[in-house]
Amino acid sequence: MDLTEHCISTEDLAQGDFLCVKRDQVRLPNGNISQREYVTHPGAVVVVAVLASGNIVFERQFRYPLHQVFIELPAGKIDANEATLQTGQRELLEETGYIAKDWVKLGEQHPCIGYSNEVIHIYLARDLTAGTSQCDEDEALEIFDLSLADAIQLVLQGEITDSKTIVALFLAERYIQQHE
Repeated sequence: MDLTEHCISTEDLAQGDFLCVKRDQVRLPNGNISQREYVTHPGAVVVVAVLASGNIVFERQFRYPLHQVFIELPAGKIDANEATLQTGQRELLEETGYIAKDWVKLGEQHPCIGYSNEVIHIYLARDLTAGTSQCDEDEALEIFDLSLADAIQLVLQGEITDSKTIVALFLAERYIQQHE
């Protein structure tokens, strides 16, 4: 059965610095016409940065849409014409000051499939060297580290609720178990 919806027309409802809200008229598999509203996003990268101790680098960051501080892994949006690995390397350095020699792509996730085309690429970074963070002017972060077990416990307790962080921890845990 073909479940594909085909675009008939598209319009931009709102355009920001990097997000765009669109409305498309689509032909459904049954031939009927409907509309879909969605957000286009350039994509992002999240990094599970593992210290020599085995602990993982985290950050606390205020997220305006929800008006609260979240525990997250280092992450950021992909710049135009930037490879995902470059994004991960850049974001890790900017947000935490760390540079990693060993990078493994663990996978990707689609966090909001009902209303966005965003794809988040997930990397494991090891063999870290500490440096100086270079946060953007509009970023305020607290950097700290946790063991993988403690991080998973915070997920189970509902203290880590960020989906990209949860998925990345799950994939990192699996990768580490299989490769140690």
